[in-house]
Amino acid sequence: MGFLTGFLIFIILGASLGIIYILYFNKMQYLKTKIEHAEGIIDETLRERYDLLVRADGIVKSTLKDDKEYFKEYIQLKEKAITNFELDRKLKEAFNTLTKFKDDYPELSSNKELKEIFTTIKETNEKIAAITSYYNKNTNELNEFIRKFPSNFIAKIHHFKISPFFDGKDMTDTIYNDFKL
Repeated sequence: MGFLTGFLIFIILGASLGIIYILYFNKMQYLKTKIEHAEGIIDETLRERYDLLVRADGIVKSTLKDDKEYFKEYIQLKEKAITNFELDRKLKEAFNTLTKFKDDYPELSSNKELKEIFTTIKETNEKIAAITSYYNKNTNELNEFIRKFPSNFIAKIHHFKISPFFDGKDMTDTIYNDFKL
């Protein structure tokens, strides 16, 4: 009877550990999938915003009837290897400059296509804000699983790594000059 009891305890303990392992692994995999999906939406939205900038540049050039490269440094971002966060920041700078142009030149303010671009810019800004919040929330949750016991063992086995937030900040580094919540 002692052997059978020991064997049953071993089986129950093994099954319990297996279930816990599967639950934690599935949760981490689920969060990773949500993060990757959010990254895809961010990529798509940033491409859309970049295309809006290129269109706006053409409108500014044709309306002001000059060959100045007002947005050249921003249009060349496509060739640079920068993070999505950095691209988002640069595109915001470009759209702020575009807004100043619109305010300084009345002929730009009345351009119908440019008005449509500004409407779409506003929509994409809202979309980026929402999806980055979603991305950061899921990244934070996954990072918690990676750090906490017992899921940290499962994370190590499957090579899950701490992920940075969309703003590019590493909350675990020793640099204290960057803003951390």
